[in-house]
Amino acid sequence: MKVANRREAILDAVHRGISDLGSLCEKFGVSEATARRDLQVLQQEGRLLRTYGGAVANRIQHEPEESLESRQSHHHVAKAEIARQAARLVSEGDTIFIDAGTTAQFLAREISADAKASIFTNNLLAVQVFAARNMSVSLLGGDLRAGSMSVFGPLADLSLERLTFDKVFTSADGVDAELGLCEGSAEQAWFKEKVFRRARELVVLATAEKLSRRSQMYWTPLNRSWTLVTDAPPQHHQLQPFMNHVLIQVVAGQAPVGGG
Repeated sequence: MKVANRREAILDAVHRGISDLGSLCEKFGVSEATARRDLQVLQQEGRLLRTYGGAVANRIQHEPEESLESRQSHHHVAKAEIARQAARLVSEGDTIFIDAGTTAQFLAREISADAKASIFTNNLLAVQVFAARNMSVSLLGGDLRAGSMSVFGPLADLSLERLTFDKVFTSADGVDAELGLCEGSAEQAWFKEKVFRRARELVVLATAEKLSRRSQMYWTPLNRSWTLVTDAPPQHHQLQPFMNHVLIQVVAGQAPVGGG
């Protein structure tokens, strides 16, 4: 078993209650030194807490929501790469929805006008990009959320009731293979769920640091097939839960690399 896969399996075992060092060594056929090293790495990544003779699952750590200015100031290369990969998923004549987020703003720069896609969004950052490119876009009405420069609320809900989409492109504060997408407010999480119900295909855009991140308390479950587009390389340890999941197709780098 590869080191990254073994560490994911050890983490899963700890979450299931197998927490003492001896049991982990026996289960995975490794020495105590190897098991301690794996537990140390997982602790450094903030994924569990080491104890005397073993480890325990780390509690979910809720963090303050990152400001829009901060999100716009970093990971430009990663977001541009994700946007290029995601834009290739848009087929000619598609009706698509672009959700809030700075990575989605990068996607707006990459979608070809030649695709003749019908584009809907609640993302004011994306609207600015499409306007600068002289591309047609339909903006949902609603209440402004200045922290993401997006709209949601009753008016947006009414619009959604009259629309369906071939593909929805979304992002989040964190992406977890089992729990879904976490967001900074209940309104955001609930709005995503309503959008996803109207979509034939769902595409999640996430930079590597958002994988398996559980930083917020509000969640949108993903109990359906979906595609993850990320800048994380195929061998990245945080990708393993997604690549091993039967409902998830992973796009990392230049080609799909997983999907159980």
